[in-house]
Amino acid sequence: MIITSKAYLAAFTVFALLGLAACATPATYGPKTGSRLTGYTDEQLAQNRYRVTFSGNSVTPRATVEDYLLYRAAQVTLDSGFAGFAFDARDTKAKTTYFSTFDSFPGWPRFRGGWYWHNWPFDEEVESQPITRYEAYAEIVMLSAEQLHADPHALDAKDVIAHL
Repeated sequence: MIITSKAYLAAFTVFALLGLAACATPATYGPKTGSRLTGYTDEQLAQNRYRVTFSGNSVTPRATVEDYLLYRAAQVTLDSGFAGFAFDARDTKAKTTYFSTFDSFPGWPRFRGGWYWHNWPFDEEVESQPITRYEAYAEIVMLSAEQLHADPHALDAKDVIAHL
């Protein structure tokens, strides 16, 4: 049985991805600071208005990113002395990059039944795997208890924290 370099590369890629997947964990809830690429940020825009974001990593599901955003909005609301909040703007964006594997690099010799100089990329197979990260964003308007009960679209910050 002859094993080609393509088989070795495929086996290596599978084991490398399995190893990375075993180590990868979803983003934890916490502030996005310094070199940390995941977490929440918030910025006060007015006395009763904030911009809140949460960024996940490649293994954090979209629903988790959106839940963490909602949780942070509720925390900011309570910390500011308000009872509830309403969304003025809200969006979740997906950023997809691709991890690609090649048999070799341009102009490098490789072994496939013998050494030869090849014409990359024309004789190569490329395998790509999408990697998606989500970032949720919202602008919230914080409301007093009276305003909270008057607005049917408003969320009670204590209820949000209790349920998430």
